[in-house]
Amino acid sequence: MVWGMVAIGYIRVSTEGQVEDGVSLDAQRSKLETWAKLHDEPVLLVFEDAGISGSSMTQRPGLQEALREVCQRKATLVVYSLSRLARSTKDTLTISDRLAKSGAELVSLSEKIDTTSASGKMVFRMLAVLAEFERDQISERTRTAMAHLRKGGRRISRFAPFGWDFDHTGTALVENPSEQLVLAHIHKQRGTGLTLRAIANGLQAAGVPTKRGGTRWSAKVIRAILLRTPHK
Repeated sequence: MVWGMVAIGYIRVSTEGQVEDGVSLDAQRSKLETWAKLHDEPVLLVFEDAGISGSSMTQRPGLQEALREVCQRKATLVVYSLSRLARSTKDTLTISDRLAKSGAELVSLSEKIDTTSASGKMVFRMLAVLAEFERDQISERTRTAMAHLRKGGRRISRFAPFGWDFDHTGTALVENPSEQLVLAHIHKQRGTGLTLRAIANGLQAAGVPTKRGGTRWSAKVIRAILLRTPHK
């Protein structure tokens, strides 16, 4: 294997739906290979993460290997787009700084970013901020839409939330009397200042069944219930 001139490619998909959107692993790989040929890169090593969310860069082994290689070789890291590289400004800039300190470079094909130039570095940082802003807006709109459906008693997931069941049509929510009593109890205890863990322990000790029929309660579940169901 040639050790000198080499480009390091990184590709990622998190869902099967991205295959239909034209950014499948094969589609990304093809774009990277085309770039390498146009820029006379004799070797292109491609690392990948398949079916892995981009929310945490530390949980992506393919990305970690790609970063190690590109930094060690002082090479160029080539990605299809910034969204394939990282999902937050913090992670994006962390990667950028790591590459810069090791003498490596970054090329993002979709945004036409090339950090071998000063202007490329500036554009890269600006786009990273704008990309996170756009994702935050999408998340905010999604939360608003989900809250609207929930308020209208519309189905929003495979499972009915604690306190409700699906009606005979399977699309609308109807109150579950026994679970509504538990909800009232949870809100009452929280109102007295009881911690989420204490509430969970009390329900578990009393053998109160969860939505799935189990008896193991956690502070995380209690928090989700309180956020989803405002006190009447």
